[in-house]
Amino acid sequence: MTEPDSTFDSATELLGRITEQLGIRLGHVHPYGRRPRKHDEEVSNPMNTTAPAPALVAVGHGSRDPHARATLSRLLDRVRELRPGLDVRLAHIELNAPLLDDALAELAAEGREAVLVPLLLAPGHHVGHDLPAAVAAAPALRARVADPLGAHPLLVEALADRLAEAGWTPADGASRATGVVLASAGSRDPRSGAEIRRVAALLGERLGGVPVVPAYASAAAPTVPEAVRALVARGRHRVAVASCFTAPGLFATRAAADAPWLAAEPLGAHPALARLVLHRYDRVRTVPPVRELATI
Repeated sequence: MTEPDSTFDSATELLGRITEQLGIRLGHVHPYGRRPRKHDEEVSNPMNTTAPAPALVAVGHGSRDPHARATLSRLLDRVRELRPGLDVRLAHIELNAPLLDDALAELAAEGREAVLVPLLLAPGHHVGHDLPAAVAAAPALRARVADPLGAHPLLVEALADRLAEAGWTPADGASRATGVVLASAGSRDPRSGAEIRRVAALLGERLGGVPVVPAYASAAAPTVPEAVRALVARGRHRVAVASCFTAPGLFATRAAADAPWLAAEPLGAHPALARLVLHRYDRVRTVPPVRELATI
């Protein structure tokens, strides 16, 4: 009886050794038939880098309304929640601290890169002139300028939600008595008007085909009261005002005061707006900085 037991033990030991060696060899094989390389590790772990991402500088216009800065700060808190670890800073073109020039000078002193994301709804003088001028005034800073928030489904989602919070219902979208005025700041730049008209068209589709008429607080026509009268002339007697402003301020207050029925709040810290800010950041964060583009 001892001989069979000895044979069995030897066979078991041999099988164990074979299994152990096979496991070691398989551990070095890549799932697709090759050994993993350094590049594979970097692809599977895109954060495997020592270079920090460019700072996101969200640029608001600035306002004398004390609630404006607090509203934008809450919006950027949402951005930080969506992208933990990203350096997110607020700056203003005028009226509020920190001013854009100061914010960029601080980043330059830190040796950082930056992406400027305008918290503005359409192209215009601020986007086309003020932001590039601020970058030019900080020659030590590598910076990129993103597009304004503009005609995007995320912006339309935020506008529709603010209207719903004010009392708009799906039945209102199906009614032939309702209409919407999309109130925005206004600009003499024709690209601005074209962009706001695109936002109005997208919002009308989102609301079920209700007519949405753009209106402006300054520099362009029609005004909110004029747009309201135009809708009433078309038989649309229940007119709501959608607030195409990122934060409270004089223009948003005036637009709401001119609403004959519902008046939506500014977009503020809406979650969709926070996602749109990151979307604009991500689209340009890997392109060459402004001064490098100028030499191409």
